[in-house]
Amino acid sequence: MLGNFTYHNPTKLIFGDKAMDALTEELKAYGPVVQLVYGGGSIKKNGIYEQVIAALEAAGKTVVEDAGVMPNPTVEKLNEGIAIARENDVDLIFAVGGGSCIDYAKGVAVSVNLPADRDPWQTYWVDFEEPTCPIVPVGAVLTMVGTGSEMNGGSVITNHETKMKVGHVFANPEVFPRFAVLNPTFTYTLPKYQMVAGIFDIMNHITEQYFSGEDDNTSDYLAEGLMRNLIVASRAAVKNPEDYEARSNIMWCATWALNTLVAMGKSTDWEVHMLGQAIGAHTDATHGMTLSAVALPYYRFIMPYGLSKFARFATAVWGVDPAGKTEEELVAEGLDAMEAWMREIGCVMSAGELGMTEDMVEDVADSTLIMQGGYHVLTRDEVVQVLRENL
Repeated sequence: MLGNFTYHNPTKLIFGDKAMDALTEELKAYGPVVQLVYGGGSIKKNGIYEQVIAALEAAGKTVVEDAGVMPNPTVEKLNEGIAIARENDVDLIFAVGGGSCIDYAKGVAVSVNLPADRDPWQTYWVDFEEPTCPIVPVGAVLTMVGTGSEMNGGSVITNHETKMKVGHVFANPEVFPRFAVLNPTFTYTLPKYQMVAGIFDIMNHITEQYFSGEDDNTSDYLAEGLMRNLIVASRAAVKNPEDYEARSNIMWCATWALNTLVAMGKSTDWEVHMLGQAIGAHTDATHGMTLSAVALPYYRFIMPYGLSKFARFATAVWGVDPAGKTEEELVAEGLDAMEAWMREIGCVMSAGELGMTEDMVEDVADSTLIMQGGYHVLTRDEVVQVLRENL
């Protein structure tokens, strides 16, 4: 395992169908004013909101509500949340929802104490500065899995004016949620489309880190095990969304896919995310489905540059028998197996299904950030080529 790194993850995870029992006691560690962040109101329909409010009241908290966080949190919404936090001098930003809510909560947390003459979007999502001001603690109750935001420092914000959707993975561990409650039963009521989007988001988080580097790396063995488990669990969850074992395994896979563990010693790629986020900035499509739309065209394009790793992926993850096959044949069969699984569980397979059209390709390419860590660094013309291949 090559490279030098520091691994530190400060998030406390409370996992299982009884996880909410510990919430009141956990909340007592923070100050009296809590900014409660949630989305469009589904938590009020499924009963989670009442459980959260009961825990907050039992802990003696004053609750300031910040509802309406959209699936792709915008700069405008971020500024609204910052204003709420400043006006109420909040002690904890508490996100109840999926990755978008938690990403948003982190964005607010790093921006509350930013000097008034500093623009949060420019500072953190354009210039990629690290926070030097005090960071408000973040906590979470997870209701949709996929992003891994419950145990990392990432925050993705969308700017519709500039047609940019940008993720900043903050290095400062104070940005990570201090605690996260993970109850797999809270994911049961998700529509199938959202569940599948989350599943592919998990898979792509792992492959983005896996398809990099040439050395024999412990992180790759961990990644392969996570991917195999995710494949098995996803098939079970699609058949029965209330299969607790399947949903719990998917939730746990999602957390470990992007809590920085399997990135250790890796250069990592992330170009699928850049392509998908650019599509999302122009279409506002569901994040996981923007990734599923572009992943296979991208991997088939870069496969010749990382042939040996793609061959290992075919055998170690998809169980392809290498006997009598060239490396190229083995790789092709592995990617075909991945495609078959994606179609089986219900992934979107082209950006055209998400509303992207031929006349949008050049603009989407202009919104696509080029990453340096994978097996091949795309040129802009190659970005256009990959985008056209998935219309």
